[in-house]
Amino acid sequence: MESSWASSEHARRTMAANRSRDTKPELALRSILHSRGLRFRVDCSPLKGVRSRADIVFSKAKIAVFVDGCFWHGCPKHFIMPKTNSDYWSTKIGNNKIRDKRVDKTLEDVGWSAMRVWEHEDSISAADRIEAAWREATR
Repeated sequence: MESSWASSEHARRTMAANRSRDTKPELALRSILHSRGLRFRVDCSPLKGVRSRADIVFSKAKIAVFVDGCFWHGCPKHFIMPKTNSDYWSTKIGNNKIRDKRVDKTLEDVGWSAMRVWEHEDSISAADRIEAAWREATR
């Protein structure tokens, strides 16, 4: 019998229902940035050949913003390893962290800034950081 990533049908449905875009933290952050006059693209790859999609992209400023979920990206404050299928989840989350670092480096190697925001971060503080980076890049 093939091992499933989901420990139960309920777990499978819960995980499948997680949104890949337009999460509450993303919407809050985008709303603040937009109200400050910043314009951006949403849910797109910042560069051809980079398979990861950034949540917010400032093309001219070369800034890609990723709003990372605490579970999926292994937040040091909030991630709790599931007790069921822990080998699977340990590998999955570890690979996500490796991928995130690889994407950040790939972007930085060609002159982009990769900014990471945890879903639990205060939206105003995150917007302040992003706006400062945008202002610096567009001077």
